[in-house]
Amino acid sequence: MIDDEIRAYYDLGQERERLASDGSGTLEWARTRELLRRYLPPAPAESIDIGGGPGAYAAWLAREGYRVHLIDPIPLHVEQAREAAATRPDAPFSAAMGDARRLDAADQTFDAALLLGPLYHLTERSERITALQEARRVLRPGGVVLAVGISRFASLLDGLRLNVLGNPEFDRVLEQDLRDGQHRNPLLADRPEWFTTTFFHHPN
Repeated sequence: MIDDEIRAYYDLGQERERLASDGSGTLEWARTRELLRRYLPPAPAESIDIGGGPGAYAAWLAREGYRVHLIDPIPLHVEQAREAAATRPDAPFSAAMGDARRLDAADQTFDAALLLGPLYHLTERSERITALQEARRVLRPGGVVLAVGISRFASLLDGLRLNVLGNPEFDRVLEQDLRDGQHRNPLLADRPEWFTTTFFHHPN
C-alpha cells in the first residue's frame, strides 16, 4: 500500500507532535487552518481527511463542528488519530486505514476532501492524478478538494535552516530534488530530519 521508506519514517512516531511543536510545523499549522477556514463549506459539512496522519486537522475540524472521517495508510497514525478522537467525545471523528488511490467510500458522500499529504508521497504522476480523481468522485456536487504539495525548493530551504549545505550526502539529495523533484533520503535511519520518499512539486 505504501513505500517501505515512507512507512519507516512515519513509524518513528514524530508526526503527532510536529505541528504542535515550536519548530518547523508552526507556520504550516497556522496557515493551513487559515486556508481551511477560508475555503471549506460551513460546518457541519461532511469532510474526508485523506492521509490525515495522527489527526491534528481532523480533531480541529471536529471541534469546529465538522463531521470528519480520516483515512491513512500508516497503522500508527490511525491508532493515534483514534486516541485523539477518544479524548474529545464532545467532538468525535472517525479514523480508518485507507489509500488515497482507492477510497473506500461511495460516490458523492462528502462535502469536502482534504489531501494534505498524499500528493507529495505519491511519487508517480499517474498515482497523484488517480488520488485527485478519487477525491473528486466521493464529493457531492459543489464540494471542494483542498490539496497540498511541497515546493521543489524545500530541501534547499531546509539545508539553510539545518546548516547542512556542503554536506556531500545532502548536496546529492538536493541536486536531485532541484532536477526532478524526486526526493530520496539514503540516510533515513541516521538523518530522519532530511525527510523521506517524496515528490516535490514545481510551482508550475
